[in-house]
Amino acid sequence: MTTADMSTITAQAAQQRHIICMKWGTKYGPEYVNRLYAMVRRHLTGDFKFVCLTDNTEGLRPEVVCHPIPDINFNLAPGEPDRAWKKLTTFEADLYGLRGTALFLDIDIVIVGSLDDFFTQPGQFLIIKDYPRFWRNNAKRIVGNSSVYRFELGAHADVLAYFRKNSQAIRAQYRNEQEYLSHFLNKQGKLSYWPAAWCPSFKYACIPTWPTNYWKEPVPPKGTRIVIFHGECNPPDALAGRRNKRFRHIQPATWVAKAWEQAE
Repeated sequence: MTTADMSTITAQAAQQRHIICMKWGTKYGPEYVNRLYAMVRRHLTGDFKFVCLTDNTEGLRPEVVCHPIPDINFNLAPGEPDRAWKKLTTFEADLYGLRGTALFLDIDIVIVGSLDDFFTQPGQFLIIKDYPRFWRNNAKRIVGNSSVYRFELGAHADVLAYFRKNSQAIRAQYRNEQEYLSHFLNKQGKLSYWPAAWCPSFKYACIPTWPTNYWKEPVPPKGTRIVIFHGECNPPDALAGRRNKRFRHIQPATWVAKAWEQAE
C-alpha cells in the first residue's frame, strides 16, 4: 500500500462519525436505546453509525449496530459493582475495528437541539464539566461528567491500558471512571469541556426554584442541546412529574414527550 493510499484511508476514517452508547443489566430497557437513536437521527445532520455496547441485543432496532461490552479485565472485591468503570472500555486500542470520531452518549439523556457542533468543537477530548455542588471547591475541580464525551477512536488507548495495570490503586484514589478519566487526560493537556449551556443537568438547571416548582414546569435553559439526567430523576420520571425524594415536587416535563415523539 502506497503512502498516498494510507493518507486516503486516514482521511476517510477521520470523516467517519460514530455515536456510541452502552446498555447492560435490566435497569434500562431497549426503548432507551431506540429512543436515543431516533433523537440522534433527528438532531444530527448527515451520516453516522450508531453503536451500542451491550449484554443484551433483544428489542433493539435494526439501525443499531451491537457489540458486546469489552471485558474491563480487573478483579472485583466481593459484592463490588463494575458499572462505575465500564465506559473505560470505549478506549480500546481497537474497538471492533471502528475508526473515526466517536461521541459517547448515556442512554438516559434527552436531546433537544442540534448535535452537529459536538463533532466540530475544537479539542482532543471533550466532556461535560461536572456540575457545581455547594460543598466542593468548584473553581479548582476539573472532573468531567461522562454522560457526553467525544474522542478519536483508538487515540487514548493508554487510558484503559494504564487502568488495567493499576486498577487497584486507581480505584482507591478515584471514585469512578469519569474522575479517573478527567485527571488522566488533564495531565496530558488533552482535556476540554463542552460549552456550559449545551449539556445542563435536569436536576440543577431545569427544575424551578421553590415554591414555583409546584406550578411551573421544569424546562431546559436557553441554549440547551442535551439534558442530562442523574441522581433522583430519569426521563420517564420527569415526564410523569415524579421525584424520589419527599417534599421535592416537580410538575410534568411535557417537552420530554415532544423529544420522544418520533422515537418509536
